[in-house]
Amino acid sequence: MKIVFRIVLVVALAALGVWLWTVLFPNPEKVIRQRLTELARIASFSSNESDLARLAAARSLAGFFSTNVEFQVELPEFARRDSMDRNEITQAAFAVRSRAGGLKVKFPDINVTVVPDKQSAVADLTVEANISGERDPMVQEMKFTLQKIDGRWLITRVETVRTLS
Repeated sequence: MKIVFRIVLVVALAALGVWLWTVLFPNPEKVIRQRLTELARIASFSSNESDLARLAAARSLAGFFSTNVEFQVELPEFARRDSMDRNEITQAAFAVRSRAGGLKVKFPDINVTVVPDKQSAVADLTVEANISGERDPMVQEMKFTLQKIDGRWLITRVETVRTLS
């Protein structure tokens, strides 16, 4: 009986150790997926936000990006820019939140490829945006390049992916 108890105790401690390891040192792909899901949540908003809430959300959104971000984006009604800093991202996010009646952003499929040195990654994803007042959602394939800077995964490049029509 003592042997069975000891075996069960060792197995339970091993399982606890593995679980604790995955909590303290999560897989980079999982961390990136969680960050991108959080980005989509923060990018979403309703029409009844106060100006203070808009500004806080815009600043929070800019925190997902590195200090200088390359944009190679080709969307209808969106001017293509080569690079933006965090202040410009904050201003653009605030302007969108102020003008639009509401937006619901989702990334239904996120495919992450981490470089072997685990300091950079590429996320291929689909952006699904439901704009208030619009019947059909906007759907666009995107590619985000991320880099681990000061222990956080930050977006350094955003580009649209041309798909066959």
